[in-house]
Amino acid sequence: MKMQIMTRTGLFAAGFALIAGAALAEPQHGIAMYGDPALPPDFAHLPYANPDAPAGGRIVVANVGSFDSLNPYILQGNVPWQMRFWTGESLMGRSLDEPFSLYGVLAESIETGPNREWVEFTLREQAAFSDGSPVTVEDVIWSYETLGTIGHPRYAGFYAKLDSIEQTGDRSLRMTFNTEDRELALLAGLRPILQKAQWDGVVFDETFGLDMIPITSGRYIVDAVEGGRYVSLRRNPDYWGDGIVPFMQGVGNFDEVRIEYFGDETTAFEAFKTGVVTTNREFNVGRWDAQYDFPRTQNGEVTLAVLPHQRPSGMTGFVMNSRTPQFADWRVRQGLIDAFNFEFVNDALTSGQQPRITSYFSNSPLGMQDGPATGRVAEFLQRYEDDLLPGALEGYALPVGDGSERNRAGTARALEMFEAAGWTIQDGVMADADGAAFTFNILLESGGSENQTIMNMYTQSLARIGITAEIETVDSAQFKQNQDAYDFDMTYFRRGVSLSPGNEQYLYWGSDAANEPGGRNLMGVQSPAVDGLINLLLTSESQDDFVAATRALDRVLMSGRYVIPIYQWNVSRIAHDANLHYPDVIPIFGDWPGWQPEVWWYEE
Repeated sequence: MKMQIMTRTGLFAAGFALIAGAALAEPQHGIAMYGDPALPPDFAHLPYANPDAPAGGRIVVANVGSFDSLNPYILQGNVPWQMRFWTGESLMGRSLDEPFSLYGVLAESIETGPNREWVEFTLREQAAFSDGSPVTVEDVIWSYETLGTIGHPRYAGFYAKLDSIEQTGDRSLRMTFNTEDRELALLAGLRPILQKAQWDGVVFDETFGLDMIPITSGRYIVDAVEGGRYVSLRRNPDYWGDGIVPFMQGVGNFDEVRIEYFGDETTAFEAFKTGVVTTNREFNVGRWDAQYDFPRTQNGEVTLAVLPHQRPSGMTGFVMNSRTPQFADWRVRQGLIDAFNFEFVNDALTSGQQPRITSYFSNSPLGMQDGPATGRVAEFLQRYEDDLLPGALEGYALPVGDGSERNRAGTARALEMFEAAGWTIQDGVMADADGAAFTFNILLESGGSENQTIMNMYTQSLARIGITAEIETVDSAQFKQNQDAYDFDMTYFRRGVSLSPGNEQYLYWGSDAANEPGGRNLMGVQSPAVDGLINLLLTSESQDDFVAATRALDRVLMSGRYVIPIYQWNVSRIAHDANLHYPDVIPIFGDWPGWQPEVWWYEE
């Protein structure tokens, strides 16, 4: 796209209340996807932040693997995933206590057109980068253009929907969109803002490594780093937003936020037990019950917290690459799902205590419902009836085994599905009509001991039906490269979804992103039904249509049989140093990016 760049002087507030409100008629302090934001113009702080939290202390988190870059805004390099959340800033900030509402950060106000066909921001006069230089409209326009054209692919989708971006005043700019999409006005406020001057004479998309650290305006700046070992972030004592930005009051309280790297999960856990690491999320309820009774827990130095949330389950499991010939047939994918003995795996690893993910939006009002589609969901699906796979309209559910190791019923169903797809067991080997064996590789990241254990059990189940699956374990850099290039047959997969799904759905499973290097559509789905239903949820102007479109999308994705789902986490389990604290109010999104370490603090 050639975009016009111009300058010109000049939970759930009440249940699930997604009510289309009147268009903004004048500059406002915030914006919501539907209706008005919950907090008034004179709000003092986020409801889940403690404005009286003391500043000081440190928090240390553990990552498994390695890193070779500190630039999270380009495709190249392997970056600590936390960097773009903990160092960057955007025009607006997202509240974790509302389905989708934004409040001003770098921007003091936002205004939209009658149909949200454009959005205008006015920067705060005090907004400044960490080196003290002001954040200007020129920096903002350059950031949007650069990230949208040569930055990480995650930024390209929004940029393609921009018709123009223009300066409208000393501290104001307007973005005009080329497509009808209510969410764009909100997404416009969430792109990171970088300092243009830092990149003069530098090729932006080739600047990965540990020497080129993007200058941003956020609370934290990189203080010390050792490649592959740790990154230490320091609280900027001259942070511009103190006492100015309500959204940032009680946010960013630690003097140091440190990311320590370890070779595997076991070593990382041992570091937590000895106090080297000060907080640890546990995703396995069996380990939580069995392995957290260690000395520092017994003497009160470590606190165990179980925290609720109201967000959808998202999808976690093992994704099949439908770009590869053997996975292009949905019957093969169903057969591989049938062969996966979830009940046995769950019993072995969590004592059967972890419920299975049942759909992409399970654990929320947006999830598909049991049985045949009805009402508006059925109407939306029938528009794409020729593109639907069995189960979308009739109803689809994951197989349930009896918990025995051999899983005879699941094995029998898997054999039926493979035979329907043209594969039969010949001399003990699953093969096609030409005698070619059905084999595939499973790409895993080194250090992921639980995933390794799950896949070891799975390959044994597959061997019973004559299928050889080779597990390929690679370091974190190679793992990312292979996923970016879609060079895998099956791999570990995790996608979080929110209570207000929007344009990110195109990135996750839209056709346009299916073959873009570095994209997030790992499954390779290219479906008119998926694309059409994403568009429907983006353009819905009522609660009923929004929910129906999302439930219909959920059905299409599940009946596509792209992922073998594993556990869902309806609560968060966090073990932490007893000197680390969080506010009493837990947002509806619970433990989510923007909560820890942002609103936590240190106090002995």
